[in-house]
Amino acid sequence: MRLEGTYTALVTPFGGDGELDLDALTSLVEWQIQSGVEGLVPCGSTGEAATLSHEEHARVVRHVVEVAAGRVPVIAGTGSNSTSEALALTLEARRAGADAALLISPYYNKPTQEGIYLHYRTIAEETGLPLVLYNIPGRTGSRIAPETSARLSRVPGVVALKEAGGDLAASSQTLAASDPDFALLSGDDALTLPLLAIGGRGVISTTSNVAPREMGELVRAWLSGDVGRAREIHYALLELMDALFVETNPIPVKSALEIIGRIPDARMRLPLTEMGKANRAALEKALASRPGA
Repeated sequence: MRLEGTYTALVTPFGGDGELDLDALTSLVEWQIQSGVEGLVPCGSTGEAATLSHEEHARVVRHVVEVAAGRVPVIAGTGSNSTSEALALTLEARRAGADAALLISPYYNKPTQEGIYLHYRTIAEETGLPLVLYNIPGRTGSRIAPETSARLSRVPGVVALKEAGGDLAASSQTLAASDPDFALLSGDDALTLPLLAIGGRGVISTTSNVAPREMGELVRAWLSGDVGRAREIHYALLELMDALFVETNPIPVKSALEIIGRIPDARMRLPLTEMGKANRAALEKALASRPGA
């Protein structure tokens, strides 16, 4: 499986009663596909997977698969700090028809690099579903080292790394040591352009929830050799990218989708809370000045 382009890390809409709002999710998925994104990623950090029950998790993945109907690939978030739980979630995603799975590096228990390697290898071997590694030390408390990513790049079924470590030197080391077919995808919207410059192939994006056409065009412009256009879009989106991370993701992006009318309710589940007034005002300003607004 070759991953390239912009993959939206979808929010999970909730209704006024706090339950899943699948109608709002349907509308969001349709808009994303019509806007030209290359794929969809439900049940990641942006999708509040940490507060979904296992039943809700499976339901969201199945729903996105059904609505997408093969038009774009669906990469289901299935990570956990327990290998057995991550394995069960990945098997459920495969049964639901997901094309691949995104797995955060095990958090809290801080495994060694050998433990991280064996975690991913076990899931790849036992599920047969293409896997995307996810390095985000700010959330997990541990880092997938470049040499570990390189080892995993040679495990059958491990196809890509979502990189949110903020270290371009480490990302360069990862690419230099990895299998040539292994894809590096940005996990930090503001670093998408720099990661493309060192050999990345795309982004799993929060910003594309709000600006799917523009994020898609940024990546496609770079990959087609139009460096100037890619840089232009990067700077046009920079204020929005900053505003979408002024509070913990997905608080700002759900607020943004409510503001522009793409979801009816920005409701989140505790411990996430409503966006602060000053930050919301800054977000509204960034939304008003975004490309295509």
